[in-house]
Amino acid sequence: MSEFSDLPTNRPEPEGAGAALAQWETNDDGPLLRLSGDWRGRSALPPLPELNADGAALRLDGQALTHFDSALPAALWALCQRSRCELDTRLLPPGLRGMLDLVSRAPAAAEPSASNRSRRARWLTLVGLDWLGRYRRTRNTLEFTGAVLQSLYKAMRGSTAMRGSTAMRGEDLATQLHATGPASLPIVALVSFLVGLIIAYMGAAQLQRLGAQSFMADLVTIGVVREIAALMTGIILAGRVGAAFAAQLGSMEANEEIDALRAMGLNPVEHLVLPRVLAMALMAPLLTTFAAVVGMAAGLLVAVGIFHVELLDYLYRSAKALTLAHAGIGLLKGTVYAVLVALAGCRQGLYAGRSAEAVGQATTQAVVQAIIWIVIAASALTIAFQRLGW
Repeated sequence: MSEFSDLPTNRPEPEGAGAALAQWETNDDGPLLRLSGDWRGRSALPPLPELNADGAALRLDGQALTHFDSALPAALWALCQRSRCELDTRLLPPGLRGMLDLVSRAPAAAEPSASNRSRRARWLTLVGLDWLGRYRRTRNTLEFTGAVLQSLYKAMRGSTAMRGSTAMRGEDLATQLHATGPASLPIVALVSFLVGLIIAYMGAAQLQRLGAQSFMADLVTIGVVREIAALMTGIILAGRVGAAFAAQLGSMEANEEIDALRAMGLNPVEHLVLPRVLAMALMAPLLTTFAAVVGMAAGLLVAVGIFHVELLDYLYRSAKALTLAHAGIGLLKGTVYAVLVALAGCRQGLYAGRSAEAVGQATTQAVVQAIIWIVIAASALTIAFQRLGW
């Protein structure tokens, strides 16, 4: 039995425990210190015998120890420092041996080769921890996505396994619809108008060399409706709505409000995440359509006002270029981007830490993750639709 205590005491020895004994023995293998009895509060070791010139290790035998505290390993380590010899701790109790081994791994005692190995080990440790963190984040994302899909399925059925109705409330959905849609219209209109101007002006500057300014309508209409409106809407929602989702849920996580919901038997994904995801999915086609109209209007102003394209000719070519396939692809992309933004914001918010710094990090990560997901989705969808000939 081993007992650890940092406060030396003079209490009487337990019945059956022998007195603290320490005796040096010498043989061909070097000096051996035998320890036995109760060493609580005792650290006086016998004088070190004369050592051979070969600097043999000091062997320690503590198999007969009954009790000890932190005073004994401190005394043994001081003995090692005075003798400048290594300690052979194989015959000591595991607790005492562990304390001495821990002290012996001091950085100052490391040799250059050991230092190189230590740096290599630290580097491998950092790499392993980094990949472990990536694995955990990926697993959390997949678990969160699965929970959202399950909640959506339950909401569509109108029931859960435990109650007669889903935890999502209609008023929460209405609130998120307003925050996602009408509240985002001004910034969507401004950015879409400016981007439409840029696309029209840059396209016209190149088409003017060939005397084909009339094709500006095709360029602006197809580019804005099929790609730019959805992409700009997704990025705007990532910076405005996705960050807000992460900040709101992260603050609730820091204040233990989400834990309170779980304690009341409410599913946080159904109660908090699902209304936000559905609001983004419902508002995305409307916002994308609005952005496309504003962008085409900006292109019309540039074409008619600066490059003197006939108004009726521009409108005719725009109507001819605007096919159902282009409109459907643009609306689909806008919806996918908006859902990815909602998932990124809610995921980072739910898994945020419980401090103000953690909430800020979650907000930043939500925006970055949403933009990365949007770019990946845009590339994949564009390649897929081009291969399909749509």
